[in-house]
Amino acid sequence: MSNENKQKIVASVPQKGFFGHPKGLFTLFFTEFWERFSYYGMKAILVYYMYYEVSKGGLGIDESTALAIVSIYGSLVYMSGIIGGWLADRIFGTSKAVFYGGILIMLGHIALAIPGNITMFFVSMVFIVLGTGLLKPNVSSIVGDIYSENDERRDSGFSIFYMGINFGAFISPLITGEIGMKHSFHLGFGVAAIGMFLGLLLFLFTKKKNLGLAGTFVNNPLAPAEKKKVFSIIAIAVVIVAILVAVSIPMGLLTFDSFVVLVGILGVALPIIYFTVMYRSPKTSDVERSRLLAYIPLFIAAVMFWAIQEQGSTILANYADKRTQLDFAGFSISPALFQSLNPLFIIIFAPIFAWMWMKLGKRQPTIPQKFSIGLLFAGLSFIVILLPAYFAGTDSLVNPLWLVLSYFIVVLGELCLSPVGLSATTKLAPSAFSAQTMSLWFLASAAAQALNAQVVKFYSPETEMLYFGVIGGVAIVLGILLLILAPKIQTFMKGIK
Repeated sequence: MSNENKQKIVASVPQKGFFGHPKGLFTLFFTEFWERFSYYGMKAILVYYMYYEVSKGGLGIDESTALAIVSIYGSLVYMSGIIGGWLADRIFGTSKAVFYGGILIMLGHIALAIPGNITMFFVSMVFIVLGTGLLKPNVSSIVGDIYSENDERRDSGFSIFYMGINFGAFISPLITGEIGMKHSFHLGFGVAAIGMFLGLLLFLFTKKKNLGLAGTFVNNPLAPAEKKKVFSIIAIAVVIVAILVAVSIPMGLLTFDSFVVLVGILGVALPIIYFTVMYRSPKTSDVERSRLLAYIPLFIAAVMFWAIQEQGSTILANYADKRTQLDFAGFSISPALFQSLNPLFIIIFAPIFAWMWMKLGKRQPTIPQKFSIGLLFAGLSFIVILLPAYFAGTDSLVNPLWLVLSYFIVVLGELCLSPVGLSATTKLAPSAFSAQTMSLWFLASAAAQALNAQVVKFYSPETEMLYFGVIGGVAIVLGILLLILAPKIQTFMKGIK
C-alpha cells in the first residue's frame, strides 16, 4: 500500500473516541471479542468432547490422539491465514476477508452443534480453519491501518485490542464449559455459533462510520489476466489434492500419523517460503529487506513461546482433568474453567502493560528485548508446573493453585510478546505484503502447534518432570540468547522501535 493511501485511511478514521484511540478500535475490539468468544468457547470443551466416552456425549477418541488432533487443528487454523492474507492483499481487501471469515466460522460451530458423528466434526473443522484464516490476520491488519506509522499510541492500541480478544476468551469457557461439560457438548458449541453471529452484526453495522477507508484498499491487486490464471491454478490444485486424498486413504498412505508429519513439515516450510518470496520480491525495498531479516529471530522466538502457551489447551487441559484436585475449598471445579485463567490475567494486566509502555515512552525495552523477556517467562511457567511432581510424585492429585501459577507466569510473557509482536509486524511488513506479513506472524503459532503435535505424545504422568523441564529449559536458553543479540537485531530494523 502506498504512503498516500495510508494517509487517506488514517484521515478517514475518527482519531478520538475509544479511550483516547481511533474510533475504529471500538469496532475491531468488539468484532474480535465475539470471534474469540466463539473460538475459545469451542476450544475449551473440544479436547474433552473428543476423548470422553460416547456414553458421556463424547466421540471416544484415544486420549493421546485427541491431544495431537487439537494441536494439528490449531496449527491448520493459523496456517490458513496464508490464504486469508493473500486473498485480502490480492483480491478483496481485509474488510471483506473479515466478514467472509466470520460467516465460515459461524457455519463451523453450527456443524459442531448438530448431534452427529465424527464426519460432522471434521466438516466443522474445515469451516473453522478456513474462516479463522480469513478473519484472524486481517482484523489485526486493520488495527495497524487506523494508526499512522509513527503514532506512539500504536503499541498501546494493540494492547487494548489484545484485551478485547481476551475478554471474549475469558467469558466463553465459563459459559460453554458449564453448558458443555454439565449438560451437552453440542449446546456449548451452539453458544459459540451465536457469539460469532453477534460479532458479524456488530462489524457490519459499525464499520462504515468507525473504520472509514480502513480495510477497503487491495494492497497488491491482481490484474484481470492474472485473476483468470490464478483461479485456474487453484481449481486444478483442489482437484489434484482431492484425487490424492481419495487414492491415498484406501491404500493406507494417508493415515493420522502421516498427516501429523505432513503438517509438521508444512509448519516449517511455509514460513521459510514466505520469508524468501517477500525478501526476493522486486516490490520489497532495501530498507524493507533489512527489516525482514530483523523479523526472523523474532519469529523463531515466537514459535518457541507459542509452543508452550498453546499447550494450555492440550497438555495443561489434560493436566487439569487428570492430575488436579477439582474438589477444592468446598467447590467442584470444571476442568474447562482453567481455560479462562489465561484471558482473565490478560484482562487484569493488559491495561497495566499498555500504561507502562506509554509511560516509559522512548525508555521502554526494545522489541527484541520484550520478546526475550516473554520467552523467559514462558520457560519459567513450565519449570513451575514440574515442581508438584518433584515434591509429591506423580501418583497424587495436585493443588489447583500450581496450575493457576503456571498460567499466570506465561501470561506475563504473553503480554511482553504477543501484542508487541502484532504491532511490530505491522511496522516491519513490506508495503506490498502487509496482510500477508500478518499471516506470517500467525504462522509462528501454526509452526508451534505443528511441533506440539509431535511433542505431546511424549507426555505422561511418568515423564511429566522431564517433559516440562526440557521444554522450559530450552525456552529460557533461547530467551537469554535473544537478549544478547537484541542490540544487533535492532540495527536491522532501520529506525523501527
